[in-house]
Amino acid sequence: MIRFLFPALLLVSTFLQAQLTAPSLKISWEIIENNHQGKTASLTAFTLTNTGKKPLPKSGWTMYFNFVRKVDTTLSNEVKIKHINGDLFQLLPAAAFQGLKAGASMQVSFISEAWVVNFTDAPAGLYWVWDQQPDKGFALTDYTLKPSTQPRQYQRFAGDNSGLITPAVTYVQNKAIEDIPANELPKILPSPQHYRETGASFSITPQTTVFAPAELKEEAAFLTAQLTSMMGVPMASTTLQSGAGVTFQLDSSLLKEAYRLTVNGKGVVIAASERAGAFYAVQSLLALLPPSSWGKTQASLSVPGVDVSDQPRFGHRAIMLDVARNFHSKKQLLKLLDLMGFYKLNVLHLHFSDDEGWRLEIPALPELTQVGAARGHSAVPLKHLPPAYGSGPDISGEAGSGYYSRLEFIEILRYAAARHIKVIPEIEAPGHARAAVKAMEARYTAKLTEGLKAEAEKYLLHDPADRSVYRSVQMYNDNVINVAMPSAYRFLETVTDAILGMYREAGAPLETIHYGGDEVPAGVWSKSPAVEKLRQQNPELKTTDDLWYYFYGKINDMVQKRGLFLYGWEEIAMRKTMLDGKSHIIPNPDFVGQDMQVDVWNNVLGWGAEDLAYRLANAGYKVVLSCVTHLYFDMAYHKSFDEPGYYWGAYTDVDKPFSFIPYDYFKNSKEDRLGNPLDRSIFNGKERLTDYGKQNIVGIQGLVWSETVNSPGRMEYMLLPKLMGMAERAWAPSPAWAETNDEKAYQKAWSIFANQLGKRELPRLDAFAGGFAYRLPNAGAIVEGDRVKANVQLPGLTIRYTTDGSEPTANSVVYSQPLPVSKNLKMKVFGVNGRAGKTVEVNP
Repeated sequence: MIRFLFPALLLVSTFLQAQLTAPSLKISWEIIENNHQGKTASLTAFTLTNTGKKPLPKSGWTMYFNFVRKVDTTLSNEVKIKHINGDLFQLLPAAAFQGLKAGASMQVSFISEAWVVNFTDAPAGLYWVWDQQPDKGFALTDYTLKPSTQPRQYQRFAGDNSGLITPAVTYVQNKAIEDIPANELPKILPSPQHYRETGASFSITPQTTVFAPAELKEEAAFLTAQLTSMMGVPMASTTLQSGAGVTFQLDSSLLKEAYRLTVNGKGVVIAASERAGAFYAVQSLLALLPPSSWGKTQASLSVPGVDVSDQPRFGHRAIMLDVARNFHSKKQLLKLLDLMGFYKLNVLHLHFSDDEGWRLEIPALPELTQVGAARGHSAVPLKHLPPAYGSGPDISGEAGSGYYSRLEFIEILRYAAARHIKVIPEIEAPGHARAAVKAMEARYTAKLTEGLKAEAEKYLLHDPADRSVYRSVQMYNDNVINVAMPSAYRFLETVTDAILGMYREAGAPLETIHYGGDEVPAGVWSKSPAVEKLRQQNPELKTTDDLWYYFYGKINDMVQKRGLFLYGWEEIAMRKTMLDGKSHIIPNPDFVGQDMQVDVWNNVLGWGAEDLAYRLANAGYKVVLSCVTHLYFDMAYHKSFDEPGYYWGAYTDVDKPFSFIPYDYFKNSKEDRLGNPLDRSIFNGKERLTDYGKQNIVGIQGLVWSETVNSPGRMEYMLLPKLMGMAERAWAPSPAWAETNDEKAYQKAWSIFANQLGKRELPRLDAFAGGFAYRLPNAGAIVEGDRVKANVQLPGLTIRYTTDGSEPTANSVVYSQPLPVSKNLKMKVFGVNGRAGKTVEVNP
């Protein structure tokens, strides 16, 4: 009997396995309305259509999805939506659900907090789990988003006057931009302090020699490698200074990072007092070459004659890249470092840890990457992190999972150092730390199972007896390090020392580590026995707010003992107090004078903290301007359903970072966070930056948070061309229009910059460092009488069109003059390499 039973069981098992696949479902999502019932809420809906031949069962399954809005109510008695943690939700059948017949559809409407506008607000990463196989998730790939077209779908609240971007709006925005001939444009970006073209060009050939003193030989080698790749054959080298060729000179009279560059018929002379200045001179020399010099080989390279004297305005010129929310590979980081070096940016702030990921190998704590660097579905708690930001059920997903090994990080550090870029790692603490908290909880659980209680508790980041209730901005209830735990400081010391070891091995500079401090929610630590014990030992710790100062006091002591200074988000420099019986924030006097540096992001126009950066600088803190209004590159370019990115702080097009005035950003702020004309009364009573405060503005930072940035192409789209405007403001002298607030002078400068981008910088980036998928702007178009007029934000790019309703291609007709009005007119902007932006329809 047994020999007959076994094949029967095998057949049943095989049958069940055959059934456990993704169901045949077509799913769509749409916005029904914002401002639902007159509240700050949105009503949206899934539509599920059974495209299979069998009915969807009435029970035994769950659909999971990520959604950045908290779902409050499900308007259905057949299914229910439950919040798990963070942005992860599950949709489950309710008792009333009787299944979904083949070919049938059902709509699941639900109400969520806040509003939703573009496609990156939508639920993402949908997957299916059968109760019979709870550890397996099946990705649901037949999923579409229905664009919003009606005001009730995209107006966020009653009185929201900011509509979707239209070709006509774009046309008006572009109207003042002049088309300037390419030969009249400055050829170096960011703009040098002094730049003069002389007309005496020099031709570089493979026979051109490059001479440098020993102190600058690495910069000479860098230049030689670049020129060799363009000409396809090795260049000549020499140990003797000759009259013609490229000559590097040491000049001790020049400041750090300053340089002089002279090109004439006799050759090229680069002068600097140290390596960084010589490196920036090399970048300026390369910038003088025609944009087509990259991506092909040529027999010679013609360099226009110039006299350039230059030095940076700010010493800290940074890009912050978030690799925690979505991972970005080592290859992409090296490509970013090449881009930063070319535009003379010198700091990469690497946000490698957050709630959704820990991305750096720490050999002493392998759980950090075993658990904290992998995201995917699992029925086993603490096996790895759950899906987030649409990363899906599979842990092999490149955006959700991944980390830099110790050796890879050392390679990144060396690559950055060769381009004079400091890499500042960020250990996010005490909030935004769920990846670390859960990794150390997994370690704790495993060691306890082995009977190693002391070892289990050694690096524990949470108090197991803590019953505090809180919810972070990103909807987590377990993402904060307990600052009363001695093991938390042991953990941070261990990670810090491991990082210091990597920098030593790489031979890379390290002056500071960023220790976070952002967005710790109310309610944390309030019911923690460990906190109560600490208070009994330290009577001065009267409230949970006091624990904040206690924590950063200890961190400050730790980093100073290691020869570093403390760096963090703005909150580490702030103290809560009371004013007229209400909560009030002031610069914390305890840390002033201790060389503490802060990134200040919150200048959201209308939120009340518009002057925070200036208040902290005036109080004595070193401030890096990281203002969301102008410098958050993950903000959407404008309001449109198909435009990716967040928009809670502002819409940020290319002009925003270019127009930023570091010492008085009130002056040139023109629209509020919703895109409406700004009510300037919000600046009444706000603190201006003093001359003393100006000394404490150490730099500017462009930021790329990665919640919506899940691929190399998306990263480059959000970064470029915004990065160039930020580089201009960080390096170039303060322009005259910023000092006088002269609108005409600004428009002239903006026209020059827009032409530089369209005619020189973007064409170069088609091939530079392998090529970049920068954003191409939408065509502007307006109907005037019986004609359609069109324009483009960045002159030099090409508008092509069709009149038969088909999609414009690289072979479509080029727009050159006003066109007759047509029902089926479509336009699209193309770069010189044939890559295109989005199609716009011009309706009569």
